[in-house]
This record gives sequence, C-alpha cells and structure tokens, in this order.
Amino acid sequence: MSLFTALPFLLLSVVTASCADKETENYQGLRGSQDPPGKMGPQGTPGIPGIPGPIGQKGDPGENMGDYISLATSERATLRSELNQIKNWLIFSLGKRVGKKAFFTNGKKMPFNEVKTLCAQFHGRVATPTNAEENRALKDLVTEEAFLGITDQETEGNFVDLTGRRVTYQNWNDGEPNNASPGEHCVTLLLDGKWNDIACSASFLTVCEFSI
Repeated sequence: MSLFTALPFLLLSVVTASCADKETENYQGLRGSQDPPGKMGPQGTPGIPGIPGPIGQKGDPGENMGDYISLATSERATLRSELNQIKNWLIFSLGKRVGKKAFFTNGKKMPFNEVKTLCAQFHGRVATPTNAEENRALKDLVTEEAFLGITDQETEGNFVDLTGRRVTYQNWNDGEPNNASPGEHCVTLLLDGKWNDIACSASFLTVCEFSI
C-alpha cells in the first residue's frame, strides 16, 4: 500500500482517538456528586490472644496490720497510765478525791455565776456534796467559806443542784436556811462543814468537782 492510500486511515485514526479523548473529558466533567458512605459493617472476629508477657519482679513485703494494732494498744495503755499518774499528783497537791469524784480549788474568790462559768470551762461543776463523805472531803479541802452548786433561785426554799434535781442530802447550820436578806438563793460551805444560804452576788471560794 502506498503512503497516499494509507494517509486517510491515519487521519481517521487520529480523529477517532481525538474524539474519544473529548468524550472521555465530557463524561468526566458531567460526573455526579458522591453519595454518603454506607453503614459500617459488622465487627470482625477477635484475633488470637498474644503471648503472655514476662512475670514482673516480686514486690516488697507488706507491713503487718497486727503490729500497728499492738503498738497503738501499747501506746494507749502507756498514755492512760501517765494521765492517771498526773491526775493523782494533782489530787494529792491541789484537790481531794472521794468515790468517783475529785474536788479542786484555785484558791480564788468570786461571785457564784463566775464560779459556775469557770467550772464549766474545765468540763466540771460547782462542788455539790451528795452525802456525808463528800461533805467531809470538801470541809478538809477548803480553808475559807466556799460556794456549793446548790440554789433555790427558781422557787424559794426548794433547793436543787445545778441540773435541777432536788437536793436529798443536806447539812444546814442551825437556823438555816433563813433567807435573812432578800436574795439569799445560793449556798456556802462553812469551815465546820455546815451549810449557809447566802446572796449569789457575794464572793466566796471557788471549788469545782470532776467525775473520775
């Protein structure tokens, strides 16, 4: 075949190829928007477990809680013993012990309300003898007339302790209580151990009692 005879086929091939490229470009230009992704498929089956890692080093041995409990118990016993010793020293030097009570005085005189407040600050009460033994212990302790935790402020002649309970043990001096001057609603312990009603505003020795 001569070159002139083959030339139309060559031109036809070129034109055909060019048209094909243009159609491809036109088709790509008209491509629609992409749809949203579909639903996630089911989870695959788990793989085979891996080989266990090496065993770690052994930790330090823990401390025995029993040792702590024994130590705490021992320390409490030692502390209790020391506190009891201090309490005994205080009673020996400053107070008087009788039964489950201890009486203490600071040696100062003050009105009844101040005595009551001071005793309460130290978690005590104004000394209140409830029997002859306690009354004797108070008499042996004081060297001056002292207030007792007994009043008839609510009802004249009805003497009660500071909790409001009626006083069952009494050791009045002869002719007392007599409310000699209006307002004798408090009680003092005389040096001989007898009681006397007196004005609460007067100042007398402070004596507090504590449960032991």
